Amino acid sequence: MSAADQETVDPTSIPVSNKNKVLETGASLAQVCRLSISYPAIFPQDLFDADFCEQGFAPVKAICAHLNAFHVYDSDRNRCVEANHYCSHISEGVRQCLIYDTPNPGARLIGVEYMISGKLYDTLDSEERKLWHSHVFEVKSGMLIMPGPEGLLAPGWEMAERKEMEEVVGLYGKTFHFWQVDRGDKLPLGMPQLMASFTSDEQVPKGLLAERDERYRVSSEAKREKRRDIAEPEIHPDADQVWKK
Repeated sequence: MSAADQETVDPTSIPVSNKNKVLETGASLAQVCRLSISYPAIFPQDLFDADFCEQGFAPVKAICAHLNAFHVYDSDRNRCVEANHYCSHISEGVRQCLIYDTPNPGARLIGVEYMISGKLYDTLDSEERKLWHSHVFEVKSGMLIMPGPEGLLAPGWEMAERKEMEEVVGLYGKTFHFWQVDRGDKLPLGMPQLMASFTSDEQVPKGLLAERDERYRVSSEAKREKRRDIAEPEIHPDADQVWKK
């Protein structure tokens, strides 16, 4: 059955003796669930309950942190773009993050970032290490933030954010962006772009953080002061190659 046919399925033609028979007609799971709401007399509620109609989405539900910072294009370090990371932990030393252009409904998935511990980074060969960037400046400068939920008391969230920063400061990231929203692309065009991070104040465009800080009601300068005592790990010389070209 084609997608077009599925949209015009006559609900009275779908047997309801059991769930399998319904799906065997060619109707999609999403469509069956919509029909069960629209035609309750034909599709008994005890047959199409919430558990049946809800998919698991386990990988997405494993996301445990939203981080916000900026990524620099490896191919053109004069270009940067805001990046909202939604991260999950694969293991103690490996994280994976979906990168969106905004934290709002309708946000575009523009890339992915993998983060690994310094210990794992040291096991990579020299050429591979050159594809990864550090997070030390992002953390210590206050650029990297973990936006808090609306209504949550600031002191409690600041403690959670600091704990996250103490972990991220020693991680290395490998990031590719697929959608160059900063140049106005309406679709993800061309080849994936290797991305990097800022590593010093001189590299950051004037005013970049001010607009972001106002939007999230935070102060990157205040965070810089509060993070002064976060231990600063030594950065491997192979990392952050965008600034060494």
